[in-house]
Amino acid sequence: MAQAYMTESGNGGSEPEPSGSPFRRRLAELRRDPGIWRRGWALAATSLLIALVMIFHAELPNDVGNLGSLTETFLPWLGLAVPLLLAGAVFRRSATALIALVLTGAVWVNLFGGLVTDKSGSGGNLVVATHNVDADNPDPAGTAESVARSGADVLALTELKGSAVPVYEKVLAGTYKYHSVEGTVGLWSKYPLSASAPVDIRMGWTRAMRATVDTPHGKVAAFVAHLPSVRVKLNAGFTANQRDDSADALGAALAAEPLKKVILLGDLNGTMNDRALSEVTSQMRSTQGAAGDGFGFSWPAQFPMARIDQIMVRGIRPEASWTLPRTGSDHLPVAARVTVKP
Repeated sequence: MAQAYMTESGNGGSEPEPSGSPFRRRLAELRRDPGIWRRGWALAATSLLIALVMIFHAELPNDVGNLGSLTETFLPWLGLAVPLLLAGAVFRRSATALIALVLTGAVWVNLFGGLVTDKSGSGGNLVVATHNVDADNPDPAGTAESVARSGADVLALTELKGSAVPVYEKVLAGTYKYHSVEGTVGLWSKYPLSASAPVDIRMGWTRAMRATVDTPHGKVAAFVAHLPSVRVKLNAGFTANQRDDSADALGAALAAEPLKKVILLGDLNGTMNDRALSEVTSQMRSTQGAAGDGFGFSWPAQFPMARIDQIMVRGIRPEASWTLPRTGSDHLPVAARVTVKP
């Protein structure tokens, strides 16, 4: 007599437990979770808002407290929100938030991913450096010795205190045969300097200068500038109007420069993303952006959060750009190696 064999299910007819690795079992559980798309909308919205700020930062208004410039100064740091929101999305088990985070991460990588890597090369025939030495620097001699060891052929110093200038001149004399000081900025060079003169950046006193450096590879116009500081005030926001006016004046001086090879060194109190510096940045190339090692943040020295000390060139090829060891200043020195073609 034929018998029918039946296998009873111990779960009352429900579908069998998924087999395989714990990851597959966990993935199957998530697929059966109907709330995976309904949770985490606040996280997703926050993530998309950050992405929109990064994409459309140039549209943020500057009319109220220079909000646009403030955002652009610290724009790369918005990327820190991605891992924080990722942790929240995982905790909430939200596919919606994860997809939004992928978009935000892609936007950040598109804008700043190229700055994370080391783009420096091995070429170059001129090394330049710049340092805001800080008027309240407790050790100007030690600072001068430190930057002299940088190997720079041309060195720019800003925020020079009148009483400290002789100290810098004495310490740097052994490395740099030529130098010129105009107001609170100065230029030291291993090569002859000529036509040194102040540059009017509408401040009422001298915080910018221009000189011709007679390098073995041709004459180079070297500009040194220290634009006005900016302040964050509770009643006025990010106050930068004087800095912006000075940036426009510096941009006009650079545009009027007759020499084709130009270097700008100094503390611009703004980043390359800051629209307020567009009169300068639109006609110059950042050595850090083109050939830098990482972000190259230079301020504040104890925990650098922004690169406001800049080296920019025109008619000259950047090869490498980096920060130098900390001195007694609240800024880090920055240096670059460039190629000046005859």
